[in-house]
Amino acid sequence: MSENYPLPQSAELLAQELDQHPDYKVLRRLTPKEFYSPAIAGQKLMKAVVLDTETTGLQVENDRVIELGMVVFEFDPLHGTIHRVLDVFDELEDPGFTIPSEITAINHITNQMVDGKKINDQKVEQLLSDVQVVIAHNASFDRPFVEERWPIFKEFNWACSIRDIDWKAEGFGSAKLEYLLSTQGIFYEAHRAETDCWALLELLHRLLPQSQQPALLSLMQTLNQAQTKLYAIGAPFDSKGLLKARNYRWAPEIKCWHKTIASETDLRAEFVWLRNKVYRSKRAVVELEKLGGQVRYSLRGGERTTVSLD
Repeated sequence: MSENYPLPQSAELLAQELDQHPDYKVLRRLTPKEFYSPAIAGQKLMKAVVLDTETTGLQVENDRVIELGMVVFEFDPLHGTIHRVLDVFDELEDPGFTIPSEITAINHITNQMVDGKKINDQKVEQLLSDVQVVIAHNASFDRPFVEERWPIFKEFNWACSIRDIDWKAEGFGSAKLEYLLSTQGIFYEAHRAETDCWALLELLHRLLPQSQQPALLSLMQTLNQAQTKLYAIGAPFDSKGLLKARNYRWAPEIKCWHKTIASETDLRAEFVWLRNKVYRSKRAVVELEKLGGQVRYSLRGGERTTVSLD
């Protein structure tokens, strides 16, 4: 160890001292751990996997997965507590073409690192045995990529730790993984698949400040709620600002604003808001798409129906 740095014991004492001062906030390096909390006697545990990918770009039709990371763990579904890690997986894959330099600048994966490599498909399937849910931080990005490469991922319920937890209501200014962990006093080197998985697992283990329950429990509660994607068909052009402020997203391929609704109560309230604020009591029809866990965040559509707002 360099003599310019204090020994770990003295460094921790310094960190603890700084922690007591109101003008300082100490960040500690993320340390992966295999054991989180004891299992409750008689309580059945379930298996889940946190997943992250590194890819050559953003377009599923043109880009490829170059790294897949997964951490399989057991958890208590009743209390949302993580018990222990069962397995860890991280492999690289040659995309068959040159990795763009701007991608390498982000994740530091070079063409030499992936040259001739292929992710073990059999091992991927083995790790998914008996898994009840796949969790990703921005599942709408990762799910389409892994379903294209490994169709077995279509068979699983998915949860998104960005969208399925109301971070704003919990008092956070951002849903970025690095930021969320920094509020817990933790830092890590992001943008490599396995490291991001460990970071997400640690975040799911932590208590949310407002609801005072593990983040994983909040995620599981949302997973069990039926979600509906609401399409505001034919919304007037001048309502763009209203829709955007209410967290609607623009789908350019169908030229329509849409929003995912988590409950029937919220859906009925959204009908009222659309009728009064967007369509201004004029005759209007919206489209609903049911999003179960096996469809949510994929490129595959759910069952669709239309509803009149008259």
